[in-house]
Amino acid sequence: MKVFVVAGLLLSFAVHGQTFPIAGKPVRIVVPFPAGGQTDIQARAIAAKMSQLGGGSVIVENKPGASTIIGAMEVIRSAPDGHTLLYTISSTAAQNPHLFSKLPYEPFRDLTPVMFAARSATILVAPANAPFSTVGELIAYARANPGKVNYGSFSLGSTSHLAGEVLKRNAGIDIVHIPYKGSADATVGLLSGAVQLMFDGPTTALTNAKAGKVKMLAIADDRRYPVAPEVPTMSEAGVSGFDKLVGGMQFFGPGNIPRGVLAQVNAELARVLRQPDVAKLFVDNGNEVLASSPEEHARSVRELYDTFGVLIRELGIRLD
Repeated sequence: MKVFVVAGLLLSFAVHGQTFPIAGKPVRIVVPFPAGGQTDIQARAIAAKMSQLGGGSVIVENKPGASTIIGAMEVIRSAPDGHTLLYTISSTAAQNPHLFSKLPYEPFRDLTPVMFAARSATILVAPANAPFSTVGELIAYARANPGKVNYGSFSLGSTSHLAGEVLKRNAGIDIVHIPYKGSADATVGLLSGAVQLMFDGPTTALTNAKAGKVKMLAIADDRRYPVAPEVPTMSEAGVSGFDKLVGGMQFFGPGNIPRGVLAQVNAELARVLRQPDVAKLFVDNGNEVLASSPEEHARSVRELYDTFGVLIRELGIRLD
């Protein structure tokens, strides 16, 4: 586990005319998905620990819909004082700009990178009663039943959507995309039989697998997870091209957060992620804690933006 400590924590915040936190003002963590999914579970653990350590109120607000755009706009319209944060996946800043020609925000102007909290990749899951238990068996089944296998995703344009399209293209199978408003909703579709596949976040995939509700076919990463060493990578399972789909959980604020406030918010989040119980929640559920500095996060966002741009153009996906 790597934890990066932001440089310059002893900056004089008075120079910028603002400090964090503002007495009596709650911190809002906006999650652009419904309750119950990986993003929401992690955000609530972070909020609870921030409240405990800082003594102030930290609340999680779910603002699902429109491929994370609704949640992003909620944060973008807020005051740049560090008290409203977006906890989201790579879709918001790295994927949506390539998917929508009329996106209502410009990520490098309207969002401030605060922290790349954790590296994460999706896991391909199927219902426990699916007629296949490996990627090879899935491919054979899909080829025998073209157009009859549905796969769910967190939302249009999300990493789980792109992973499904990479599987469809690289395995040469005809599967149909059914988008949802988050991992929890997609899991309901999976367990009800509306979809037969999903590239899910590791937190919910591992939880549902332990409960016997789903079986994990492969990890969309270039490495196996220590918490599930028996699950192969997609490449090991015979389908390559998933190394470009590794992203993770990230904190953003509205544009133009003062530098001193940004450093203080980052330091507080890093302190929370270093707490043994919070770190254990992430690591036990297949995530690698990064707790990056804002500068490191900004570089990562640009790299993911470029990588996903190439992939989205290759797949030919547009959402408007």
